[in-house]
Amino acid sequence: MATRLATLKRRAAEAGIPAIYINDNFGQWRSDFRKTVAHCTSRRSPGRRVSLRLKPTARDYFVLKPRHSGFFDTTLDTLLGALGIRRVILTGIAGNICVLFTANDAYMRDFRIFAPADCIVSNTATDNDYALRQIATVLKGNTALSTRLTFRKT
Repeated sequence: MATRLATLKRRAAEAGIPAIYINDNFGQWRSDFRKTVAHCTSRRSPGRRVSLRLKPTARDYFVLKPRHSGFFDTTLDTLLGALGIRRVILTGIAGNICVLFTANDAYMRDFRIFAPADCIVSNTATDNDYALRQIATVLKGNTALSTRLTFRKT
């Protein structure tokens, strides 16, 4: 998944589409994103290889979240409004929790949702399939593979 997501991010960046990283703050109310990235890419981190492959660049945006949804008690709404965004591409871990809850909140705010099935993973394949079905049927999201998404230069 990380390899496909890195490819999708590169393609989006080439088209001028911004990337927004939305990460848990791990209950650290004084945390900052740089510390979160440092923690996730440290030698002791079990997700180090994935984190290094998907490490944000200086041009990327970030939002730290206290709960499952990227919208709940965060600045995501404000940031998307400032960027003029009405369509979102949701990817990541865990599809059946954070991605699904964020997709639900995006849908409630009338965003169009693209959730590429090959760029989302969950603890189990069954959980992931369930989340993708919910996004497709209930939230009217597009869950086609990332290679199906085309970008226009902005």
